[in-house]
Amino acid sequence: MAAMLLQGESLAQLLIVAYDGYAAHTGNAAIDTLLTRGGMSSMYGTIGIIIWAMCFGGIMERSGMLGRLAEAILSVARTRARLVAATLATSLGINLAAADQYLSIIVPGRMYRPAYARMGLEPKNLSRCLEDGGTLTSPLVPWNSCGAYMFATLGVFPLAYLPFAFFNLSNFAISLICGITGWTMTRTVPESGHTES
Repeated sequence: MAAMLLQGESLAQLLIVAYDGYAAHTGNAAIDTLLTRGGMSSMYGTIGIIIWAMCFGGIMERSGMLGRLAEAILSVARTRARLVAATLATSLGINLAAADQYLSIIVPGRMYRPAYARMGLEPKNLSRCLEDGGTLTSPLVPWNSCGAYMFATLGVFPLAYLPFAFFNLSNFAISLICGITGWTMTRTVPESGHTES
């Protein structure tokens, strides 16, 4: 809008720049490199991964494969520690298989929400496990949408910075330790008003 009001650019020109990007010609190579970026067309590679991953997740859910997987995993995950481990492993597994961070949060969230409720654990415990297992491992997978974005933006391959991603790796381990020990695993409050032991 500012370009239309202050510089007299047409709406058609603004749409072209939004689609193809802007090319700066300031005379300074460093500034031109900084200001010259692609528009929406430069993001199609990453967006394509996200679209295909969402299609994959939809097919899994509608075909019943997701429910069958949940039943098989939950038959083994009968303790708090195993449930946390299953949540972390499923989120990481979906990051590796479906190549999308959003699916690694949404799919396990739907799968394990009833199990956390049955075990008397507050939903924030599930949320933390999904973040530690899904969100934080996503940039470490080269073919994941986040890993592909990091590589395209920074020019650094995800496996090159993997050994230095202390936060991403340590949170996964800490979440597993919390599941085993019960530390910070908040329980729901029953009707009597007392916290379950």
